[in-house]
Amino acid sequence: MAASSNESHAEWGGPADGQVGRVIVGIDDTQVGLAALREAVGLARASAVPVVAVRAWALGLPRHGGRRLRHLVHKHVVLYFSGQEQEDAAAALTRKALRMAVGTLPADLNLAIRTPGGDPAVALTEIATQAGDILVVGHEPAVSVRGIVHGSVAAYCRRHAQCPVIVVDAGQPSYWAGCAAA
Repeated sequence: MAASSNESHAEWGGPADGQVGRVIVGIDDTQVGLAALREAVGLARASAVPVVAVRAWALGLPRHGGRRLRHLVHKHVVLYFSGQEQEDAAAALTRKALRMAVGTLPADLNLAIRTPGGDPAVALTEIATQAGDILVVGHEPAVSVRGIVHGSVAAYCRRHAQCPVIVVDAGQPSYWAGCAAA
């Protein structure tokens, strides 16, 4: 069933008991990612529940808050890596996305920012495991070889999440994807 941001979660099939515990949202600074963030903030406000904003990062991938060093003369060996720089960059990107999506950091919400290292889809499904959790992700059709090869975060979450998933599609109404582990 489709969900729009002006419907309550009870109308589009929220948790069986009707109680939303947390809204977990994957942070992506694409237009559809920002739309998913707006959807998540709206649901959290309507349900008076916390938002957990998740921006995963991977070493060497700039879009995940990592840094790729070009023109290395010698291959390097990592002897120690704390990930703090990448975590800080991912948190800064999350705050920027929140400002882009809703105008400011939402002071009226209990907001937690999580910046795990690793695959975004796996990180989201590992975080969204508490009773009453709802996972909100954006989805754009794969238009590149990279997207086809690596697959979709939304598709992975629909298949593996232990909680209901709301998918915000590019140019389409949001839809309720249900729960993989019912």
